[in-house]
Amino acid sequence: MIPRYSPEDISAIWTEEAKFQRWLQLEIAAVEARMEAGFVPEKALLAIKEKAAFNVDEILEIEKETKHDVIAFLTNVAGYVGPDSRYIHEGLTSSDVVDTSLAMQMRDAGNIILADIENLIDVLAKRAVEFKYTLEMGRTHGIHAEPTTFGLKLLLWHEEMRRNLDRMKKAVNTVSVGKISGAVGTYQHLSPAIETVVCRKLGLEPSSISTQILQRDRHAEFATTLAIIASSIEKFSVELRHLQRTEVREAEEFFSKGQKGSSAMPHKRNPITFERLTGLARVVRSNSIAAMENVALWHERDISHSSVERIIMPDSTIAVCYMLRTFSDSLETLLVYPERMEENFNSSYGLTTSQTLLLALTGKGLTREDAYRLVQRNAMESWSKKIHLRDLVLQDEEILQHVTPEEIGELFSFENILGKLRASVDTIFERNGL
Repeated sequence: MIPRYSPEDISAIWTEEAKFQRWLQLEIAAVEARMEAGFVPEKALLAIKEKAAFNVDEILEIEKETKHDVIAFLTNVAGYVGPDSRYIHEGLTSSDVVDTSLAMQMRDAGNIILADIENLIDVLAKRAVEFKYTLEMGRTHGIHAEPTTFGLKLLLWHEEMRRNLDRMKKAVNTVSVGKISGAVGTYQHLSPAIETVVCRKLGLEPSSISTQILQRDRHAEFATTLAIIASSIEKFSVELRHLQRTEVREAEEFFSKGQKGSSAMPHKRNPITFERLTGLARVVRSNSIAAMENVALWHERDISHSSVERIIMPDSTIAVCYMLRTFSDSLETLLVYPERMEENFNSSYGLTTSQTLLLALTGKGLTREDAYRLVQRNAMESWSKKIHLRDLVLQDEEILQHVTPEEIGELFSFENILGKLRASVDTIFERNGL
C-alpha cells in the first residue's frame, strides 16, 4: 500500500525486515523442537540462537543469483551462524517457512484490525446515544418515506460492525494455523509431533492436514472478510456523502481551518474523506477476488498464488486498518444539523403520514384497496399542488365519512408522531444493549 494510506503499526508487519524476522523465528523454533526431541545438540541450538542474524540488502543481493528468496535467506543466515547452520531448515521445505510465517503476519495484522473495529463500535455507540431521538426523515429509493432518527441510523451501523467483529475474529482464527509437513504434506523428514511443537511456539495451531502449502480457502476467507468490512465502511461513507449534499445538508464532514475544497471554487466544502474511503473499498473488494482465484492451485501446489499474496495481503490489511481509523476519527468530529433534519422532515407536506392514514381507514372497515385509493389520490394532489396532505384530507368528503376531523388532526399531530417514534427507538436501543 502506498504511504499515503499506510498506518505505521500495521505497515511494520509487512516490511521485508518483519518477514525475514518471522522466518528466522520459525527456523529457530524448528531447531529448538528438534533439540527437545533429541535430534540436535543443545550446544548447537545455543550457538544458533546467539549468532543467527540476517541482512535484508544481502538477502536481496543473493536472490539475484539464486532466484529463490528462501534459499537466499538461508544462505545469508548461514553466513552469520557458521557450521551449526546445518541444523537450520533440516527436514523443512520452503513453504513450511513461507506459509507459516504468512499466517503469523495475517494473524498479527488481523489483531490490529480487531482492535480498530472495537474502537469504531465504541464511537458508533457514543454518537448513536447522542442522537438517539434526533428526528430525521427516513428515505427509501432516495425519496421521503417515514420518520426515523439519526441515532437509529448510527445504531444500525453499530450492529453491523458488531457482526464484522465476529466475522473478523473467525477469519483471524481460520488463518492462525501453520504447517511443517514437508514437500507434499506427508511428513517424510519431520514428524507431526515436531510440527505441533513448532506451531505452538509460534502461537499457531498445526493444520490438521496440508499439502506443500496451507489451503488457500483460508486466505480467501480472510480477504473476503476484509472486503465485507471495507464495504460496510463504504456504505456508511456513501450515506454521509448523501447527507452532506447541498440539497440535504443534514450532516457534514468536519472542515478544518485553512482547509481548501477546490482549486477553482473557494466556497466548496466537499466530503473528501468519505469519498476516499469509498474508493479504497473498491481496492479491497478487488483484492478479495484475487484471493478467491488463488484457491484452485495445481495438485499439491503451484506458485501462482505467491505473487498475488505479496500484494493483496499487505494492501488489504493496511487499507482496512486505515479505513477503520479514518472513519472513526471522521465520525467523532462529524457535524450534525438537527434543525436541517427537521426542516427536511417538514418539507414533504405531511405525506409521510400516508400509511398512518391508510391504517386508520382500514381500521374503520374500508378494504385496503379502497383506503389506498383514497389516500393516494390526496397524496398525489399534495405533491403536485404543494398543499399539506392533512389540509386536503380534511376537505375530502369520502374520507370524512369514515374518520372525523379530530381523528385526522391526531393522526397528523407532530407530538403523536414523535411519541410513537420515541417508544420504538427506546425498544430498539434496548435490544442492542444501549
